Amino acid sequence: MRTAKIAIAAILTAVLVLVAQVKAQPVAAPIQHRPITTTAAPTTTTTTTLPPIMFRHGDVTWLEPLALEAGWMLDQIPRLAHIILRESGGCPRRIGGSVVDKNCNFIKMSTMTHPSDSGLLQINGVHWKKDHAQYAGLVCKRMKICTQEPLLDALTNLRAGRLLFDVAGWSPWDVARP
Repeated sequence: MRTAKIAIAAILTAVLVLVAQVKAQPVAAPIQHRPITTTAAPTTTTTTTLPPIMFRHGDVTWLEPLALEAGWMLDQIPRLAHIILRESGGCPRRIGGSVVDKNCNFIKMSTMTHPSDSGLLQINGVHWKKDHAQYAGLVCKRMKICTQEPLLDALTNLRAGRLLFDVAGWSPWDVARP
């Protein structure tokens, strides 16, 4: 029953996001995501393909269905959105110190103080470098993601963030509640 409710919520959100995207007509290239398969009843399987996401700096209207697919709970999404906006502005390919335009395109590096911070949640290298002494590469060990590039994918980043949340709550982002 819960899975069906999540699927329905994801479909409705996807439709609303698609309408907003059509109205906005952004120029950035869309990022395609794989279909989501949900079980509506013990014998019925439904496959839904999310519409392409047009990432724009300062916009996370696309977040809910993708976060649900990554394992986040509906009641966590407002705080997750706050963190994403603060950390990356909603730009999945952003790395620490980078400056992006309104369509999330890289412009330049403003500083090289955090080059290992990766993607939407700016997941730090302490979590994905397998030999890091402090956190022992949690994302590397549990998800087999030991380089920065995979974390620049929105869904992968949200899944890695969910792993960090499961282990340490909101503390990896050291952020006060919005």
